[in-house]
Amino acid sequence: MRTQRIVWQGIQSLGTNKTRTFFMMAGTIVGIAALIVVVAFGKGIETKIMEKVETFGPRAIMLIAGGGKNAPPDMTVTTLTLDDAQAIREQVEDVEIVTPMAWRFRINMKYKDNQNEAVLWGVEPSWHEAWSWYAVEGDGITDQDIATMARVCVIGQTIKRELFGNSNPVGESIYVNKVRLTVKGVLEKRGTSPMGGDFDNRIIVPITTAMRRLLNVDYVGAIRIITKDTELMPQQIKKIRALIHARHHITPPEEDDFRIASPVLIARMARGTSRTLSILLIALAGLSLLVGGVVLMNILLISVAEREKEIGLRRAVGATRGDIHLQFLAESLTVTCIGMFAGCGLGVLITLILKQATKVPITLSWEPFVLSLTFALMVGLFFGVQPARKAAALNPVEALR
Repeated sequence: MRTQRIVWQGIQSLGTNKTRTFFMMAGTIVGIAALIVVVAFGKGIETKIMEKVETFGPRAIMLIAGGGKNAPPDMTVTTLTLDDAQAIREQVEDVEIVTPMAWRFRINMKYKDNQNEAVLWGVEPSWHEAWSWYAVEGDGITDQDIATMARVCVIGQTIKRELFGNSNPVGESIYVNKVRLTVKGVLEKRGTSPMGGDFDNRIIVPITTAMRRLLNVDYVGAIRIITKDTELMPQQIKKIRALIHARHHITPPEEDDFRIASPVLIARMARGTSRTLSILLIALAGLSLLVGGVVLMNILLISVAEREKEIGLRRAVGATRGDIHLQFLAESLTVTCIGMFAGCGLGVLITLILKQATKVPITLSWEPFVLSLTFALMVGLFFGVQPARKAAALNPVEALR
């Protein structure tokens, strides 16, 4: 009961000077709010990374024509061929699907008076399974289409909307690069790509039709490989790299004329960037808490000087050094805890506003609230000790003069 009474006296003393109390907790409020927003931002990025991995395909490996680690695909690079895809099928073990793709990233198409510009992919029938992307209207690409270089296509939802509106496009003819193609199907909706583009603004045609009738090329832009087991992916990537080196006669230090992307590499790179950013932002939030702690300590020291007579009087009527020490420590902890709750509320409010007003990926979780409580207690204890010691060390006789 004695301890509770002393703590309650310390809490009550905060109400006697509300302005001073607010300034003591201001740094904690700002630091905790920043911490909530930062961790929510980091969690949002992590969620976005996993979405990208799922979109890319957790068992997928992409062999892309052209060198460079992060360069965008270049349709002018001629280093990959259908023979490379066949060699991977025959020589790399435990792969489920190997499907080459010829592509053009901006190609004109026309239906009656409507025109559109979209991405064209020349694909094999296995492309549908490799991407888990099928036709929801009509049919997809078949082996018969490949064998006959059929003048057919399957279009994305954006193309359907732009060219056909609400009418059924299946069976209709469109012109792509002035070549007449019959729409045999419409792909299911996919939305935004990992790079921010429109996945549905896409048209797929048989790869033979694309290479010989539309693009007049003898090379492909990429080869998508689906592994049977994600545990085998690192070894398979090494095998694919060594195989293409041998086929393209590449020897170190000669630069690769291809690059390999996988969900493991994508997640590692994205998480590395996210982790670096999160560490920086958490450090800034920690700095705010540190500054708030210093402000708290200085104001408490001023408070000790202003309340010397009060402290002396309490000592004169029987309060011990420990009682005084506990009272000021209780004040410090109370200020930081109230600041923590206010900071958490402010942080959640800012997070919700940012989530509604921007496209920044933000996800609230329980971790920042535990961190907030921990930091508040640490700041209150660490920066409250010195003022509490100073107050407890006052000589009651000197204090009452």
